[in-house]
Amino acid sequence: MVVLGAGVGGLTAALELKKAGYSVVVLEAAGRAGGRNMTVRHGDLIDEVGNPQICDFDDEPHMYFNAGPARIPSSHRNVLHYCKELGVELEFFINENKETYIQDDAMLDGKPIKNREFTTNARGFMAEIMAKNFTNAELDQPFDEWEIEALMRSLRRMGDLDEDMIYRGSTRGGYSHGGFLEHGHAHETIALRDLLKSALFSEALSQNEGETGPMLFQPVGGMDQIIKGYLRKLSDEVFYNVMVTSVMLQNDGIEVVYEHKGIKYKIEADYCFNSIPTHLMTGIDNNFSADYKEAMAYPRRGEAYKSAFQAKERFWEKDDIFGGISWTNQPIEQIWYPPHGMYKEKGIILAAYNYGGGMHFTQLTQEERIETAIRQGEKVHPNYRGLVEKGITIAWHRMNHMLGCSARWQKSRSGFTQEEERLFQTLRQPAGNRHYTIGDQMTKHTAWQESAILSAHWAINDMLARKSGSTMPGQRV
Repeated sequence: MVVLGAGVGGLTAALELKKAGYSVVVLEAAGRAGGRNMTVRHGDLIDEVGNPQICDFDDEPHMYFNAGPARIPSSHRNVLHYCKELGVELEFFINENKETYIQDDAMLDGKPIKNREFTTNARGFMAEIMAKNFTNAELDQPFDEWEIEALMRSLRRMGDLDEDMIYRGSTRGGYSHGGFLEHGHAHETIALRDLLKSALFSEALSQNEGETGPMLFQPVGGMDQIIKGYLRKLSDEVFYNVMVTSVMLQNDGIEVVYEHKGIKYKIEADYCFNSIPTHLMTGIDNNFSADYKEAMAYPRRGEAYKSAFQAKERFWEKDDIFGGISWTNQPIEQIWYPPHGMYKEKGIILAAYNYGGGMHFTQLTQEERIETAIRQGEKVHPNYRGLVEKGITIAWHRMNHMLGCSARWQKSRSGFTQEEERLFQTLRQPAGNRHYTIGDQMTKHTAWQESAILSAHWAINDMLARKSGSTMPGQRV
């Protein structure tokens, strides 16, 4: 068996095939395994085309940056399974923290406000509006008296409304002063029309839902501890700095030609599990069918962008922030605070995370990227410039051997079109019954390690099913 690419999907396929008794070879183009599972530490190379960087963070165990995946939802059972199997220690990751900030130039003259102030006021006014405008007669199925009372009681509790169902502010948003030895005084109420001026209004109310809600985890010491766990089981199977030049279907298998240190080699295998990004695979010689090539060329490449700073001191902890994300309506979009290393002198802060607009930053020089992150970060933390140093940037659509982030199948938020579904199912099936495309790119829920793992499982199970049923006439449908 030959596996192309040593990311999470490829390593999962290799591990499971090896456990099943197959002989496995993994070919990786880069000098490291992991793909987008990449933790950056002191001395590491950030291999961006045209903008290589060497990380200059202090050489301390807690001074690292997860440049790719950074959180593991508790519902991602397969990732958690492999963490257990591979001996990867986990700790809690804090995604939403009400002590972080929300900042928007269109709201309150750009003044950052605590997440708890924003959400408390938003929920209060929304609960009041719902209570005032509730009309039982207009419902398709009117409530009875008990149900109405239960609804009103819930609205009163949700919005901290008074007995007249009016929102007049709440100490849930924090105290302006007092609160312990003396009665606490709530912050001044922020008008709903001011909150609505922010494009982050809906985002602020839904951060704690779905996969990014609790509980979330991260490996102790960096996300690449998962990759190190795989490699402890696959130390002899993975080969690095290998450039695949052709993938050819044969009558009874598959042939892969690759180059290493200027010398070409050929591998003949029974099956190929290929996690090379499809937009790169289209440029590698192959003899796949026209339909398969069409499907392979369809997914668009993602353009996620991140940057990080070393903080000279953990200034956010002085502001009661321990983990979590501040949101700003600027291109940097997010600032993440590390949930680990509490009370140590320094820390690594994620200074920008733009999932879909990374092209904006690659138009800038490295110096301009760093200055942009500082200037925009100052709107959240006014003393930011003097507190951060040693900045790095990660533009995934320019990272060597990947040139993209998570694949984008859908062009519409409404879901897959019939044509997109046809292309997806075409690429999901093995070319010539020998070549499987795997990775999160071959799932309906890209950008998660769970998806990459499940794609490998699906491909292996499909191969085994086809082998066991190979004597049956006709084709599987």
